[in-house]
Amino acid sequence: MIPVSSTFQLTTVILLANVASMAGSSIFAALAPVFAEAWQLTNTEIGWITGMYYGGYATVVAVLVALTDRVDARGIHIASAVIGGLAFIAFAWLAGGFWSALVCHAVAGIGLAGTYMPGLKMLTDRLDGQAKLRAVPYYTQGFSLGIALSFFLGGLIEPLAGWRMAFFVAGCGNLLCALLVIFGVAAKPVPAGAAPSRNLLDFRPVLKNRAAMGFTLGYAGHSYELMAIRGWLVVFLGFAESLQPEGSRGWNLTTIAAIAVIAGMPATIIGAELSLKHGRKRVVSWVMAITVVVALATGASASLPFMLVIAFAIAYNVIVMGDSAALTAGAVAGARPGEQGATLAVHSLLGFAASFAGPLAVGAALDAMGGTANGTAWVCAFAVMGAGSAAGLLFVRWVAPSAPGNSGRGPNSAAPAPAPSDEPDRQRRGT
Repeated sequence: MIPVSSTFQLTTVILLANVASMAGSSIFAALAPVFAEAWQLTNTEIGWITGMYYGGYATVVAVLVALTDRVDARGIHIASAVIGGLAFIAFAWLAGGFWSALVCHAVAGIGLAGTYMPGLKMLTDRLDGQAKLRAVPYYTQGFSLGIALSFFLGGLIEPLAGWRMAFFVAGCGNLLCALLVIFGVAAKPVPAGAAPSRNLLDFRPVLKNRAAMGFTLGYAGHSYELMAIRGWLVVFLGFAESLQPEGSRGWNLTTIAAIAVIAGMPATIIGAELSLKHGRKRVVSWVMAITVVVALATGASASLPFMLVIAFAIAYNVIVMGDSAALTAGAVAGARPGEQGATLAVHSLLGFAASFAGPLAVGAALDAMGGTANGTAWVCAFAVMGAGSAAGLLFVRWVAPSAPGNSGRGPNSAAPAPAPSDEPDRQRRGT
């Protein structure tokens, strides 16, 4: 393979690399019941391991995203994909309990931090104008597609070859990601003098920007809830299935989880379009309020016929995605000139730090309320999940009505990705 140049080919290669890098993102969540039994893990420990993938991401993402303004993101992406691949292979080879799994998952998350947002920067640095508008939404949807693929792989491989093989395949996915970029994306050094003069990690101007920070903190609440439900969905479905009559059991729970994740993907586009027409703050507020209600209803649905439980679970995964793109667009649109990259770094840092906290908080709630075999505990667990949207709603309402990020259109709503742009924000349609 030689480096590609056309927009379609370039976008396809980087999108495939993005999805391949996510192959291990939900293997542990998909197989949580297996690990709980094999390693005698508490729910809090399961939450730690699940969340640490995003915790590792949060520890380095601000530095790596900020670096893409100074060096070609391609090199960061390749090195990080290799790190992620080796981490998942180490999980397959070495993990034997809580601490080893925690460390391997954290390192894998560090690899993700260097592939996801830097991959977006790598793509947008190589495109211009309308090509950038068309390409970015496809890339950002790859995040959810990769998570769905991961659920599917975990459920498919574990019964046939065991969980270690599932993690080995996930590691190979990351190495495939690196190879796709090495042979499919040409290097593009940053032009001399293009790097910002601001200190790499000086985020004080961003933190003082109420317009951007309101949406960024709202995104943190969204991410907390999103990763909590994705981290615990298979376990919840297993509990609900156990309440069904004998003849109503035997569902493939990991496939249901994958379908739920995929079903939520169009909601990001719909939410983005609605925010353009009706105002970002208004649409996000409504989505978050509805999400809280659906979270509580899902938690209380476990004893209903299983088809209804599945319907609630899918509906929750759809609705919780409705504000994803609008929140990111609001943060970037509210960024002051010259601060878009730094704003996105803070946005990613807080969002994925919250992604680490969500699964952990749910696990702790389950342990405190009697465990995963207790219906009341699950109602409380889903209330803990819905608290993410409840908190996010408060942060978004804090944004001033006249703030640049509040309306669907604005002077800076143009930014499509980590790099500044004056094009419409409808491209920011992904998690």
